[in-house]
Amino acid sequence: MFRRTFWFTTGVAAGVWATTKVNRKLKQLTPESLAATAANKALETGHRIKDRAVGFALDVRDNMAQREEELGDALGINTDPGLPAPRRLAAIENNRNDPKYIENSRISKHVDPTTYSYDRNEDH
Repeated sequence: MFRRTFWFTTGVAAGVWATTKVNRKLKQLTPESLAATAANKALETGHRIKDRAVGFALDVRDNMAQREEELGDALGINTDPGLPAPRRLAAIENNRNDPKYIENSRISKHVDPTTYSYDRNEDH
């Protein structure tokens, strides 16, 4: 009698376990579940790629700064403190005295507006 009860209980437990396992697998294979799994994997992959790209960009920036310093030392740019100021700044200072850049001057009021257009998009 105990033998039959033991095997009956074992069979019921195996059946419940197998049914539960099959139902879980079927739920994993539904389109919604597959879409969610694919979206999660895509997000994880995107985060991994972003982290690697950021790390790569930081490495490139560090190596670029190091190489610029090496080139500056090799060319003597970093060692000579008596270098003249960049010419670009001098050009900007010279243009500030030009009448077309002086807003309240009497000269700018008499200048032909078609000669000095402030519309940057006129040729495009």
